[in-house]
Amino acid sequence: MTGTDTDTNTDAIRLERDDETATITVDRPERHNAMDEAVARTLARTVAQAAEDEAVRCLVLTGTGGVFNTGADLSTFEGDETDAERLEAIATPLHETVSMLVSAPKPVVTGVNGVVAGGGLGLSLAGDVVLAAEDARFEYAYPKIGLSGDGGATWLLPRLVGRRTAQRIAFLDEPIDAGEAVELGLATEAVTSERFDDRLEAIASELASGPTKAYAEIKRLFAAASTDGLEAHLAEEQERITDLASTADYAAGLRGFLEKESPTFRGE
Repeated sequence: MTGTDTDTNTDAIRLERDDETATITVDRPERHNAMDEAVARTLARTVAQAAEDEAVRCLVLTGTGGVFNTGADLSTFEGDETDAERLEAIATPLHETVSMLVSAPKPVVTGVNGVVAGGGLGLSLAGDVVLAAEDARFEYAYPKIGLSGDGGATWLLPRLVGRRTAQRIAFLDEPIDAGEAVELGLATEAVTSERFDDRLEAIASELASGPTKAYAEIKRLFAAASTDGLEAHLAEEQERITDLASTADYAAGLRGFLEKESPTFRGE
């Protein structure tokens, strides 16, 4: 994004602020943006910083070098039982990151600029909006090394695409291009690589200027819908929507509707 000020630049994780958008970039192209324990911990801390910052109204996660994220850095592994500890050391902060992205009280955009596999798949799917470059490739990848899945992939996949399609993605483990990812529901939109950065910036800017509190409640309601019964969920909807009637953004939105003008939302 243009016109950014770098707030944090720690090893392979960059945090940049542009007005009310925080962009977190995994910048480890020499390892295909894979994560060792230190990178996974830094990513979790950085996502927490942006998620908890009330001045941030949209959070963007992306990668560099034609790669979004390829999960654990397997070059640090031994291929035996000693890797259980290494896997846990990476999975623990990775799972914290996925949980924070899904529950953050603001829109999250994942910019899948290229290859995504393994633990990176869960990170990509945790976005409320998933923008894919035309040369992006989504791959489950775990069975190739005899593992099952983490990073929220086994939770997110069946909810996004249905169990049968999730089973195909996991068991057959065939790479999915950007167009098919949109068709299946893994991604929201696919654009050419030349348009990717501009489109990512435009989406983030639009969401950052939207009704932040309403977005937060939509996320909570969607998350609860998979476990709530209908009556309980209807009651929750009623409570959330009536609470939002006291917000400044609701007042601005209604005024804009009645006056046929675009409202200015301030996330309040």
